[in-house]
Parts: sequence; C-alpha cells; structure tokens
Amino acid sequence: MSGELPEYYFRIRDNGATVFRVDSENRQRRIDMDQIAVVNLNKAEIKPHGERALSDADLAAIRAWMDERKTILAMRDIDDIHRAIDHLNMTTQWAQTRASDDQLDAVTDALLLAMHDLRSVLVRKKAERLMKP
Repeated sequence: MSGELPEYYFRIRDNGATVFRVDSENRQRRIDMDQIAVVNLNKAEIKPHGERALSDADLAAIRAWMDERKTILAMRDIDDIHRAIDHLNMTTQWAQTRASDDQLDAVTDALLLAMHDLRSVLVRKKAERLMKP
C-alpha cells in the first residue's frame, strides 16, 4: 500500500456502516482495525461498539462520513432514475423492432401495470407541486 492510511474505515452495510479505527503504528507493522461503532443512516444513529466511548474526533469523522454518504446515495438515486428512462426507451425500441409476439405476451401486462402505477404517482405528485403556493 502506498501513502498514509486513513484514521477510520467504514465497512458499508445495509442502511449504514460498521466503523473501524485503523492502526498501523504497532510493533508488528500490520494493519489493525478496531471496531468502534455502527452507523444507521436511516435513523441517523451512531452506536458505540461495546462499552466504548467515542471521542469528539470520532463523532466528527463519523458525521462527516454520514453527510458524504447521504450525498453519494442521493446522486446514485438520480442516476438510477436516468438509467431507468434509458431502459424504457430501449424497451420501446425493442418492442417496436425486435420483439416476437411470444416475447411481448410475456411482458406486456407487467410493463403496462408498472407504467400505469408510475404514471399515477407522477401525475399525483406533479399536481401536488402545482397546488403549492
């Protein structure tokens, strides 16, 4: 490994991360990772591991990671939606140019229901936004 190791390592997991303090300054010159906390992004919770007390520096680093992670996840959500739009366009092209009758029979009802559901939600949400002062 080159360069300095970060002071903290965040192992991503559903809804958050497990937080480790990284220590490479020991006699054996190996990397030790000591679990210090578990983070739940959905609840904005930081739970110390075991009987550990987190320092102000620990809490500041964890909160900074939480803010950065929320930003990354929000960007990914929007990117996923743009990809879904691309997939809808490619699906339209496939249905019009290459799909067999059997293939269309296999997917038409599911696609129509999903598109109807999406359209209903989008129309309702747009109406709500337009009604706001």
